Amino acid sequence: MKHWITAVALAGLAASCGDYNKVLKSTDPAYKLDRAIQYYDTKNYSKAYPLFDELMTSYRGTTKAQTVYRYFARTLYAQREYILASYHFKRFAQTFPSDEFAEEAAYLGAHCAYLDAPSTTLDPALTYQAMDELQLFINTHPDSKFLGEANTQIDELRRRLEEKSFLIAKGYHHRNKYASAVVSFNVMLTDHPASPRREEAMYYRIESAMKYAENSIESKQEERYREATTYVNEYQATFPDGTYASDVSGFAKRIAARNRK
Repeated sequence: MKHWITAVALAGLAASCGDYNKVLKSTDPAYKLDRAIQYYDTKNYSKAYPLFDELMTSYRGTTKAQTVYRYFARTLYAQREYILASYHFKRFAQTFPSDEFAEEAAYLGAHCAYLDAPSTTLDPALTYQAMDELQLFINTHPDSKFLGEANTQIDELRRRLEEKSFLIAKGYHHRNKYASAVVSFNVMLTDHPASPRREEAMYYRIESAMKYAENSIESKQEERYREATTYVNEYQATFPDGTYASDVSGFAKRIAARNRK
């Protein structure tokens, strides 16, 4: 029975391959387009893509050029080829600005950049690029139905950058590189003043500043304790009843005790 099922499956596969080869060898663009759309509609993108790629040339300059190009870009998108899809969506919008798909194509071009943006642990250059792409779409399509999605994606990318900035500073702190940690926490807090990590970052900035002062040569300690005091005061003014309020109060007492000596 199993052998019979295998034989039937192989026969079906062979027939399918034969059918696809027939489509590939056809010289009738209309037939190829019809079959390419069928493949696309059944999510058989690996078969649809070569056909749309070929038909891009066949239909260039005709009334169906936009249809072919739309399917071509969408097929790339469906295959998660986001860099290429982004390029072709944007090119579609620029080439056919009056087409009913033009606005969506412009959005999808930016959306692909968002999908291609890396996680918080990788180089943020593509994240900044994606934010720029989405912001450009928002600026050029202020009444678009995709504005909500574009703004949500910018917010998500911004959160990734905030998290990455925090993790960089925390990494310096963890490796006992306290001077670099203080600088990095300052950058993070300046660049992302509304970050949900703000209180945590302010606390670790104090801890880093304290350890930096404690480990400094005597001639530098007074200056560095003053800096730590500034950070203590900022935390207490911002989060008087914060999660780390007790620990920060302890740091303040240590600085005061040292100053009385």
